[in-house]
Amino acid sequence: MHFEKTPGYKIISAWLQSKKQKPFAFQKEAWEGISKNESGLINAPTGSGKTYSVFLGALIRFINENPENFRTKEKNGLQLLWVTPLRALGQDIARAMEEAIREIGLAWKVGIRNGDTSTNERVKQKRGMPEILLITPESMHLLLAQKEGIQLFKYLQVMAIDEWHDLLGTKRGVQIELAISRLLGDRKPNKISIWGISATIGNLEEAAEVLMYPLGMATVPKIIKADIQKKIEVISVIPDEVENYPWAGHLGLKMAEKVIPIIEASNSTLIFINTRGMSERWYQRILEIAPQLAGQIALHHGSIEQELRLWVEDAIRTQKLKVVVCTASLDLGVDFHPVDTVIQVGSPKGVSRFLQRAGRSGHKPGQTSRIYFLPTYSLELMEAAALKKAIETGTIESREPLSLCFDVLIQYCCTLAVGDGFHPDQLFEEVKSTWCFQDLSKKEWEDVLLHIYQGGKALSQYDDYHKIEIENGLYKIKKRRLAMQHRLQIGTIVSEAMLKVKFMTGGYLGMIEEYFISRLKTGDVFTLAGRNLELVIIKDMTVMVRKSNAKKSIVPSWMGGRMSLTANLGHILRHTFQNALNNESTEELKNLQHLLHIQHEVSHIPAENELLIEYLSSKEGFHLLVYPFEGRQVHEAMSALLAYRISRQFPITFSIAMNDYGFELNSDTEIQVEKLDFKALLSTENLLSDIQHSVNNTEMARRKFRDIAVIGGLIYQGKPGEQMKARHLQSNSGLLFKVFTDYEPDNILLRQAYKEVLEQQMEEVRMRTALERIQKSTVVLKKPDQFSPLSFPIIVDGLNRNNLSSEKMEERIKKMQEKLLQ
Repeated sequence: MHFEKTPGYKIISAWLQSKKQKPFAFQKEAWEGISKNESGLINAPTGSGKTYSVFLGALIRFINENPENFRTKEKNGLQLLWVTPLRALGQDIARAMEEAIREIGLAWKVGIRNGDTSTNERVKQKRGMPEILLITPESMHLLLAQKEGIQLFKYLQVMAIDEWHDLLGTKRGVQIELAISRLLGDRKPNKISIWGISATIGNLEEAAEVLMYPLGMATVPKIIKADIQKKIEVISVIPDEVENYPWAGHLGLKMAEKVIPIIEASNSTLIFINTRGMSERWYQRILEIAPQLAGQIALHHGSIEQELRLWVEDAIRTQKLKVVVCTASLDLGVDFHPVDTVIQVGSPKGVSRFLQRAGRSGHKPGQTSRIYFLPTYSLELMEAAALKKAIETGTIESREPLSLCFDVLIQYCCTLAVGDGFHPDQLFEEVKSTWCFQDLSKKEWEDVLLHIYQGGKALSQYDDYHKIEIENGLYKIKKRRLAMQHRLQIGTIVSEAMLKVKFMTGGYLGMIEEYFISRLKTGDVFTLAGRNLELVIIKDMTVMVRKSNAKKSIVPSWMGGRMSLTANLGHILRHTFQNALNNESTEELKNLQHLLHIQHEVSHIPAENELLIEYLSSKEGFHLLVYPFEGRQVHEAMSALLAYRISRQFPITFSIAMNDYGFELNSDTEIQVEKLDFKALLSTENLLSDIQHSVNNTEMARRKFRDIAVIGGLIYQGKPGEQMKARHLQSNSGLLFKVFTDYEPDNILLRQAYKEVLEQQMEEVRMRTALERIQKSTVVLKKPDQFSPLSFPIIVDGLNRNNLSSEKMEERIKKMQEKLLQ
């Protein structure tokens, strides 16, 4: 029978028609694929109906298989498993699904399973699974840790992995790969239909391959692209005066007044801020200059109490709120959360992230997404021009999949051992069917088993690491205490030790990191959830506070560091700079002409195939400035590499500063720069060895090992509300790191720590690519008489080394600016 003549398709089409909608071609293609038990990846713009492409496909398949009694058939077991990275997404999608099921007239139930699901609801689900279950990767592994947990999935027909682009390249993505391999198990002849849903990703084919890898080489993943041109309007908010010697972050809050007319002209607005600390400041600042917005403005970030966050999400949906100041906590597209306008404060540092945020406005098929870009310093206008170009040319970042994450594998083995147990030979083949572990050797597998059996070679004398008991070849964790500890620790997100913040009168406000609160004393005032709070006492991992009317407060700076420019945006930025001088084709470039002319006169504007190097002196010392435009993270490693290689030629000490455009090596000693061969100094020869000598590789690996040790179950963080303090966690992991280094240097988790430092922290592959590009570029060495506009923000970044107070710092920068403009 032709697909469009099937009863399922007819019923769903009629329902859509009743809502004055009709399916897009990509949705119909996905529905047909699901009906044929195919698997694949759906790529479509945010707000184009990706959710319906899989959800309605599962309904059509069920109706077609039960044409006589599909409306009355109850208790069908789990039919559709919907994996979502954020709890907030689950709430929203479940609401929309329930509404559709009710209107279509099916007897299906929708359930949610995550960290917030009540014990009663969990027991109910175990007795009888709903037809649709929305779940996070961690909760999915918790289900597998139950006795006969795999039986909960025995009727499963369709599995959807929402926001796959966000999960790919993370350890949560690896959790999904392992879960798929387990669910398929021996069902491969009658395999589950698996669909990834992705909005914006560069390496689409690879993303599909990673997800479908456990299905076997015989399965060619179907890639469905929506032929929908999403209109995106990017409007830059231009400062009244474009400073010729800008420095990072100084504009931001000073331009807050410019967002008020934008907010007032819209029914609902999201203001995206890159950090939680700055979101608190923006919330306060907007209320100061527009008190009429009191009661219509809210704050949303990951450290605010979940109940408050849910209220905010619901209030913006029902338009009770006019504006929400938020962070990445509202990044991911929720198909049922339309807002009129999005404002991005500061560069998002990546095209994909910018598109994701833009897509939160006009979040319905056919609507235009409108996003305002507000720079935090003048040079960010160049990034706005580059973002526009990237959107125009469709240049979007790729996400590289991870390989051989032994900490996740060790945790997964313990998860299965807590449940029904596992046979090592069978599990080895199952695990090797995933992309992440396709290259897992038999020796590495034996090391994993030894690790969970006795803590590897070095920890065999300690009973706490003897987790597994073997019965007739079946590996199981039988000790109740160890099983409970493991269940409490399932997950791959290791955050800093968090303390709950609670009013003395009752009521929770959110979470604050221990390292921040430990620096405060009783009576100090800090800001959280947009309120000024006075610290009263810290008791039982809870920070007791009272409201404060103090005008000044300390804004928490959460751990996590600054975002770094992506390779894609860096490439387009280099191209934009090359063509920027005397180019007034965009509003951004038009307003940067004076700054660019100064850069051209004082130094040079680098072409795409040039590497600009500046060398000059000031009372701060001798400054060597290099501009690869590769992002802060790559520059951190590259600057250390260059400093190390120069110091091998003659003894010299440097202090280092960097931003996304370049880096500075500052010294007290003058260098004969003309005699330096920069191409040789920035070559890929002996790169790994020189990197390891140039940075404190061991210390970086030691810090990385902390997270790996927690995920791999070597360190127990404690029960909820009784977490181990961050310094104890670090010292315990530091002790284990030393034990492995001294007595088991080939330990798989120790090796993984060094590998992660190289690949993730130093971005070794990207740095190698950048160095190879530099070898083909022309080195342009300039010795300007004064700082150039490009160098100024890096020099200012370097001033932070002197630990000046913000007032003294601003005073000093103003003097420097005045001197340069004379």
